[in-house]
Amino acid sequence: MNVAISDDVLAEFEPHRRELCAYAYRMLGSSFEAEDAVQEAFTRAWKSHGSFEGRSSLRSWLYKITTNVCLDMLKGPQRRARPMDLAPASDAGSPLPAPEPDYMWVEPIPDSMAFGADPAAAAEAKDTLRLAFVAAVQHLPAKQRAVMLMREVLRFSAAETAEALQLSPASVNSALQRAKATMEQVHLKPSESYEIDDADLRKLVDGYVSAFEAYDMDALTALCTQDVALSMPPIPLWVQGHASVAEFMLTTGKGCENSKLVPVSANGLPAFGHYKPSGTPGLWEPWSITVLELDHGKISGLNYFLDTPKLFPLFGLPAEYRE
Repeated sequence: MNVAISDDVLAEFEPHRRELCAYAYRMLGSSFEAEDAVQEAFTRAWKSHGSFEGRSSLRSWLYKITTNVCLDMLKGPQRRARPMDLAPASDAGSPLPAPEPDYMWVEPIPDSMAFGADPAAAAEAKDTLRLAFVAAVQHLPAKQRAVMLMREVLRFSAAETAEALQLSPASVNSALQRAKATMEQVHLKPSESYEIDDADLRKLVDGYVSAFEAYDMDALTALCTQDVALSMPPIPLWVQGHASVAEFMLTTGKGCENSKLVPVSANGLPAFGHYKPSGTPGLWEPWSITVLELDHGKISGLNYFLDTPKLFPLFGLPAEYRE
């Protein structure tokens, strides 16, 4: 195949990259693995493009290939999770346990990787990119996961889903019922509680930044639901509730006082690159990608992802912050 032809073929694939990446992310729980999966899918599709007969749309064909790549990647026993999926909340004064390997954790994904230019499509996709939803999906066996996402998120027909997964339509419908039953047990159904208008969201985000940069825990917890959860993957500990969050921040988390927050966006949610004081005047160093989860106009989740050597470049953030 000459270079001109291969470039033309890859150019055909490119408009589908973000939605495929969002799909692979829901399947795998990792933005890095999702990126790898789409790259591998494009390579496989490029190699077999000559045999693509156009019986389905190019989009459906690429989803089929991406699904197969994801299923190959999911053959190991490990499922990604969040700290709150693995153990009860800890006492705020507990010593920090050792970090667990990165492959254990659901990671955040930059909006730029997951959302295309269509605002309506982005609004529709947002709810199913939330951390809680992605973590819930990880409870499903791999094929059920694919069925549930294709049918409920992508709105593929039973026949299209069956064709992509090489199942019968009856098997697809059966798998979907089982997947829905599991999801209802592990995940609150998407609801209007997530909806917040732009002005109220801006006020909430500005309030969080002001409270955190002032390290005013009364002001910060006032913005949160009563059962707000604070987690810090890859550390498995998490704490819950206003008093525990405030105590944790003012003891174990005291090193974050005088931090700087740089807005980013992840999982369709407000997020920040969080830099903490380095010990050198005028210099701050990466501490976390912070993702805020919302419920009824308040902050319900404070998620601090600490794997900054991987995550800061992914979000396009510099390795230090200077005044």
